[in-house]
Amino acid sequence: MATHYDCLVVGSGPGGYETAIRASQLGMETAIVEKDKLGGVCLNVGCIPTKALLKSAEVMSEATHLDQFGLELEGSVSPNFPEVIERSRGAANQMNQGVQFLMRKNNIDVLRGHGRLADADTVEIEPSVNMDGEEVGEEQTATADHVILATGARPNELPFLPIDGEDVVSYEGAMLQTDQPDSMVIVGAGAIGVEFAYFYHHMGTDVTIIEVEDRIVPNEDEDVSDELEQTYKKKGIDVMTGANVQGVDKNGAPLAVEVETDDGTEHIECDQVLSAVGVVGNVEDIGLGAVGVETDGNDIVVDDYYRTNVDGVYAIGDVTGAPWLAHKASHEGILCVENIAGHDVRPIDQHDIPACTYCQPQIASVGHTEAEAKEAGYDIKVGKFPFKANGKAAALGHQEGFVKTIYDDKYGEFLGCHMIGHNATELIAEVVTSRKLETTGFEIMESMHPHPTLSEAVMEATREAYGQPVNI
Repeated sequence: MATHYDCLVVGSGPGGYETAIRASQLGMETAIVEKDKLGGVCLNVGCIPTKALLKSAEVMSEATHLDQFGLELEGSVSPNFPEVIERSRGAANQMNQGVQFLMRKNNIDVLRGHGRLADADTVEIEPSVNMDGEEVGEEQTATADHVILATGARPNELPFLPIDGEDVVSYEGAMLQTDQPDSMVIVGAGAIGVEFAYFYHHMGTDVTIIEVEDRIVPNEDEDVSDELEQTYKKKGIDVMTGANVQGVDKNGAPLAVEVETDDGTEHIECDQVLSAVGVVGNVEDIGLGAVGVETDGNDIVVDDYYRTNVDGVYAIGDVTGAPWLAHKASHEGILCVENIAGHDVRPIDQHDIPACTYCQPQIASVGHTEAEAKEAGYDIKVGKFPFKANGKAAALGHQEGFVKTIYDDKYGEFLGCHMIGHNATELIAEVVTSRKLETTGFEIMESMHPHPTLSEAVMEATREAYGQPVNI
């Protein structure tokens, strides 16, 4: 006999487990299906452990520049690479245990194994093997009035750059390996690429970033891309843009990465290649074809409320396409179940989704870039405030970067904000909330920001946009 639920969530990443919790809070009998570890990629081999790695790199960076803080250290500081990796795993395991607790607290059944749709209201589950090589789960069947697919995504793999886990690794391999390469070529300069470039560089690996577009972090505002590239080059990270990787010669050591540029073909030698060219949705082997769920490539097609074309089947998060962000998945899942419960919910505005990159200096943004705002036909006001003019940044010893604000000239609408600097990923929430409340530039200027804080830069950039700069 199949166990029946009001809501059955397939996948327990941040989108999946938060969706399940909200469904339970709304009075639904809820279960979650997980073939690996609770928390999905984000908690186990993504967001959380990478931030632990980046913190180790940040401490290493500051430890090698103690004289800038008036401090002296006898001897030298060097990374213990396996211990750095172990610390990262500890953070992931702690969060995994936290999700287990949340499932118990909210009376959510956890069904271990690989889930596959048999029909619109039935999921068949079979044993699977988790990331530790352990077999988990058992054969069982569950039915539900509402099935929500939250199966996430996996690293994209280019045909000419196959991932073998040794010479060519994905972000997962780069995160888990305990043998540190002396040199690394990173293919792709999006968030994953530049974060691992920062980490490995400060661990002592010689790093080269190769990006096919004409700038790194190409989805960010152009000023942010320029600032990060300049900063990385000053650190000693080689950056190649407008460069197209053709393949890797593995015959002999070191490896040779073939790269096409405007100047011709180059061969970059390295010990290891990190393929950081995005992700693709996990749409395979979850029963979509059998049920008739519509897909577009590796994305499940959904409407504004995350309903698929099959009644009773929904999809959220990375499996529905870009942007592939944990907080987007969580927000989508909560909106989905609240709509199922009959709540009055509004679709997500894609321009209200913040993006964060956790290298140093950090990058955070929300809304239109300057180029997008102009293309959309807005007459705009743009303000830019450098952190070198911010007192808190000076005290912290982190004066690189800036805050850039973009306003509609006619109504004062907060069209976008783009930051690069220390703790930028914490500062962006003010702008996200401001945009949600339809706050204008005048209200930002009139809102008293505490001094000294990095947050003053948002107010100061707004003042600059309106021709009222005070501290520059």
